[in-house]
Amino acid sequence: MRIVVLGAAGGVGATAARAIVGEPDVTELVLGDANRPAIEALASELTADPRCSGTEVRTEVVDARSASSIISVITGADCVLNCIGPFYDFGPPLLQAAITAHVPYVDVCDDLAPTRTMLAMSEAAESAGVPALIGMGNSPGLANLFAAVAAKTLLDEVDGVDIMHIHGGEPEEGAAVVKHRIFAMLNDIPMFLDGEFRTVRQLEPSGAAAVVHTDFPGLGSYPVFPYPHPETITLPAYLPGLRRATNLGVIFPLSYFTLTQDMVRTGACSSEPLSVAGQTVIPLEFSVAHIRAQRARLLAEAGISGPAGCLKVVVSGTSAGEAATYVFTVSSTSVGAGEGTGIPAAAGAMMMARGDFAGITGVFPPEAVPDPMAVLALAAAMAKGFGSGATDTIAVDHIAADGQVTHVPLEL
Repeated sequence: MRIVVLGAAGGVGATAARAIVGEPDVTELVLGDANRPAIEALASELTADPRCSGTEVRTEVVDARSASSIISVITGADCVLNCIGPFYDFGPPLLQAAITAHVPYVDVCDDLAPTRTMLAMSEAAESAGVPALIGMGNSPGLANLFAAVAAKTLLDEVDGVDIMHIHGGEPEEGAAVVKHRIFAMLNDIPMFLDGEFRTVRQLEPSGAAAVVHTDFPGLGSYPVFPYPHPETITLPAYLPGLRRATNLGVIFPLSYFTLTQDMVRTGACSSEPLSVAGQTVIPLEFSVAHIRAQRARLLAEAGISGPAGCLKVVVSGTSAGEAATYVFTVSSTSVGAGEGTGIPAAAGAMMMARGDFAGITGVFPPEAVPDPMAVLALAAAMAKGFGSGATDTIAVDHIAADGQVTHVPLEL
């Protein structure tokens, strides 16, 4: 079995590669990236891993802006996992490359616009016989799977899915990550409310009205803000009777998150060039550099010395004629966004390569997979395989109509 990981030099791609290399059915793992030294270093690490016995690890320098470069590397693979962002630049073109090469595709796209574009490519993927699982990370990804588990096994009807997430403290945040956050603050965010799509903006009154405070186990209480993650547009299509789907998130420390909001509010995130003291400056690039430069100071002031994160999904509906709510949480105080996203992505890629999604072609989100529990189980096993705490702490609580809370074991 041959799997290609594109963007393997990044935090998400590298984590996915570390998870995949431990799977016994993988005979060849290809690490694709533009950063040759980084993927060669990762290849050396993986080759030395005792779990790698029987798996050939190869590196390929790829140009994500060249379809021929991508196609030459992925042709013949059992699955290509795309971890190259930002997805508004690289999602649809790399999916098209997979369709052209007739290679099953998985990605971790959490951008709204490219999700819509890729879903519109479903007919082309079907015609080519290509299955494409998009958004197989944390949110989207695990969040969708939790909603699907509730719909399939816990509730007779689902009427609401509220997704909340937090992370922070990672050793580094790249410019693309900061730009993605700025993009979320500048653009319309769809929310599915009372059975209808409505749009809000995070920094406008419509967005402020949607902010709630929630408790994240191990991290404390935080405000969470509207985020343009694609679950709000995919869940209504796959969960009959759904009346509400929201996605809210935040980064800690809160001072770091609000710094980014302040830069956006002041208009300092425009892409239009400015002349400053005789030099051309692009405000967005300055703001990203400034935000990143302040990050270490803000983490130190908040006493944060390492990564952590939590995903909380509240699914409401009815069971046996009575109102019921299930709260799913997956959290860690030792790993960050790379692990929380990369491990579910690796599980999705592995199942795609094995043919576990046989019979499905076209482009589909995680809630459409036949057996969401199987994906969760593999993700948990992969996390334990190399000592990560990212996905092996899933907790489920049942809230009855009278408010009584009961812990529900989740057998993975």
